[in-house]
Amino acid sequence: MTIFDRRGFLRFAGGGALTAFTPGTIRRALAIPANNATGTIADVQHIVVLMQENRSFDHYFGSLRGVRGFGDPRAVFQRDGKSILCQPHDGGHLLPFRPRAEALGATFLEDLPHDWNTTQQAFNGGAWDRWIAAKGTTSMAHLAREDIPFYYALADAFTICDAYHCSLLGPTDPNRYYLWSGCTGNVAGSEPVIDNAEAGYAWSTFPERLERAGISWKIYQDVGNGLDAGNYWGWTSDPQVGNYGDNALLYFRQYQNAQPGDALYEKARRGTDVANGGDLLGQFRADAANGTLPQVSWIIAPEAYSEHPNWPADYGAWYVARVLDALTANPEVWSKTVFLLTYDENDGFFDHAPPPFAPSSRAQGLSTVACDDEIFAGDATWRAGPLGLGPRVPMLVMSPWSRGGYVNSQVFDHTSIIRFIERRFALQNSDLIETNISAWRRAVCGDLTSAFDFARPNDTLPALPDTSALRPLFLSRQPGVKPALPDEPSLPAQEPGMRRARALPYRIEARARCEGGSFVLELQNTGDATAVFHVRSRTHDGGPWIYTIEPGKTVTESWPSWRASAGYEFSVHGPNGFLRRFANDVVDDTPVEPQVESEIVIDRGSARVRVRLGNPTSMPLQLVVNDAYSKLSRNFSLAPTEQVESSWETDANLRWYDLRVSDFAASRFRRQFAGYAENGMDGYSDPAIGHAVALDDAF
Repeated sequence: MTIFDRRGFLRFAGGGALTAFTPGTIRRALAIPANNATGTIADVQHIVVLMQENRSFDHYFGSLRGVRGFGDPRAVFQRDGKSILCQPHDGGHLLPFRPRAEALGATFLEDLPHDWNTTQQAFNGGAWDRWIAAKGTTSMAHLAREDIPFYYALADAFTICDAYHCSLLGPTDPNRYYLWSGCTGNVAGSEPVIDNAEAGYAWSTFPERLERAGISWKIYQDVGNGLDAGNYWGWTSDPQVGNYGDNALLYFRQYQNAQPGDALYEKARRGTDVANGGDLLGQFRADAANGTLPQVSWIIAPEAYSEHPNWPADYGAWYVARVLDALTANPEVWSKTVFLLTYDENDGFFDHAPPPFAPSSRAQGLSTVACDDEIFAGDATWRAGPLGLGPRVPMLVMSPWSRGGYVNSQVFDHTSIIRFIERRFALQNSDLIETNISAWRRAVCGDLTSAFDFARPNDTLPALPDTSALRPLFLSRQPGVKPALPDEPSLPAQEPGMRRARALPYRIEARARCEGGSFVLELQNTGDATAVFHVRSRTHDGGPWIYTIEPGKTVTESWPSWRASAGYEFSVHGPNGFLRRFANDVVDDTPVEPQVESEIVIDRGSARVRVRLGNPTSMPLQLVVNDAYSKLSRNFSLAPTEQVESSWETDANLRWYDLRVSDFAASRFRRQFAGYAENGMDGYSDPAIGHAVALDDAF
């Protein structure tokens, strides 16, 4: 084992004395006021993007307070009645677990399969239930606050996105192509690139648009052994230098063919030269200090700091802290800067939230938005399936306009970064709109602006943990550690408490009825953003089914012959914990109370939720409504043809609701209405997150 020598460390640290990373790094960022000249996105002068490697959201943040993590009360259930958090394994189930290690943040956890085929295997048509078979048991390993305190401190200080997905169900390169071009070659007349072939490509990239529009940009990287022919991958025998092949622009022929003096060469193929005594972040630090930072920057870490397993999370945190230090060293620059930290893909690490995806056929669902170029037909080597979205990955939004420890739950992917840049600079040149982004992806994924409040920047200074222990020690490659499994699998505890939440553009509803021997779902979108509904059934073959519905549209779907099955049971999942469940059992082939009417009406102004009940039959009907938050219940006796309305306040639940309806005696007719009453204003995360959740379906 080679210990990181002092000379190498000083090169990395910028030639100065060793400095421990304390909360001062973050506190300084929080203390600098925003450039608030207009109170709009126009106040942003610099956008800095750092895309690290191969970590899932749950792997890093599943136990973080107030996000959709391990304590998610709306996690999907599998057909066997187990929560999706209980992944099938060895005849039983394995849950997420925290490996037993003294310094888990500095542990070299093994790398896992993260290619297209194994990810499609884990995806399993949207069932999301083959993670261990495809990736191995280490896929369920996760870290916690005590392991990565710096990242938890960033989440508590700024804004974390808990519905940010990687773009493709596959490896690094295609996901980075989405970051830099809005697609992975899946444009008209071309086949998508779904592997790390790095064969040389020619479709257009977003930096070329920036160049034409006169928007300044630059790639900050280390050149390693040079970024000329034969060295584009950037890998070196020394993991402290080079770009680890993560500058995916260098796999495009227009960049490979560029010559010194050309914009694409000067901005994408230059960098520091650490192998010959250079300072790893010297150029970036100097540009930030001198006020010469371009309008758009992408930073590429060397292998050792990339967080790609088996490299430790701590090493990446050290690197990220240096970037943040460089930005905040010049308050004038930081006051005008947005720093986006995300991860290209999830490696093989599990995340419990099935992603939105485009249906491969009508049998799999429906989209009111064209799904052109979002499905891979498969070939002799690669499985057929949707390109994405992929699993959730971390996204931290750091800026003077995103302070306060918020969570944002709008659906995003890597193309959202392009769209944020578009949103900021497209007014200067309409050619900046990236046409490579598919219609489906542009509709489903937001542009990140909901993560900010440009008019009213927050200046909260939260309590921050000490992160002085973050210091890379062993910067030579080490064997990967395969953690031992827990003796008794159990669901990890998620930190209790809530966090502030950004307002979201979703207004959706799902209604059910029985009609002509069929179970009928009506999916409605009255919001300002396209929404994806994920539908599952415990009683009907097939599924999950996926429905993409634009604002102002309604889709009606039916499943026939429910009387011939064991009744029906369907669940409908949507953004930000939206859940509707509908069930009716069968006794002696006769449905119990098939004509019960039950629906929910949300008064978004008052946050009042009303449940409407109806009895169109000729027999009396007994119903009960239970509030899962307050634990209150109300009984209703409905005479034939009678209708009643029950009003429930949600103020005490901070606008969250979870109401369950059943027939009083038999509990065979069941409905669940759960979600958040959006009103266009910031609020708080779901109070039910972090409490004990059911791992077996008791609906």
